[in-house]
Amino acid sequence: MKKLGNYVMGQWVEAGGKGQTLYHAVTGEPLAIASTEGLDFKAVLNHARQKGNPALRKMTFQERGRMLRALALYLTERKEQFYNVSYQTGATRADSWIDIEGGFGNLFSNASLRRKLPDTPFTLDGDPVALSKGNTFMGHHILVPKEGVAIHINAYNFPVWGMLEKIAVNLMAGV
Repeated sequence: MKKLGNYVMGQWVEAGGKGQTLYHAVTGEPLAIASTEGLDFKAVLNHARQKGNPALRKMTFQERGRMLRALALYLTERKEQFYNVSYQTGATRADSWIDIEGGFGNLFSNASLRRKLPDTPFTLDGDPVALSKGNTFMGHHILVPKEGVAIHINAYNFPVWGMLEKIAVNLMAGV
């Protein structure tokens, strides 16, 4: 039986242990085993903080938007694989359409936001504000990517859309 891998720290890793068997919702046939046993989550977070986040923060909004678009195109080309897995959960194609196609569409929508943003890793927020008499001192806010890691917990009712809508905004923001 297939043991599902975990993509962590830039590579596919097979976790240890017995894992959890995943079953076909209609036939009860075992489909795969999922496990995170033995994964070093502290190392995963450190990798995200030290490698992933700095790389995203260096990218411009244009680059991040193109990255999201490339991901959306890649997933769209493989959408039948998503429908096959969704069918095994007991969902019909019509049930799955809003989740799968909607999730990919969400990526495309977030990717298109790049058209409204500069080709820089930051953007200006509003107009400069005079902070002193005679305008000798001014302030101007900028929006920059945060340092750190975004962690998402997703509901099971929309596994594709839910995950993609959450990560898309973070990737576009450079987190």
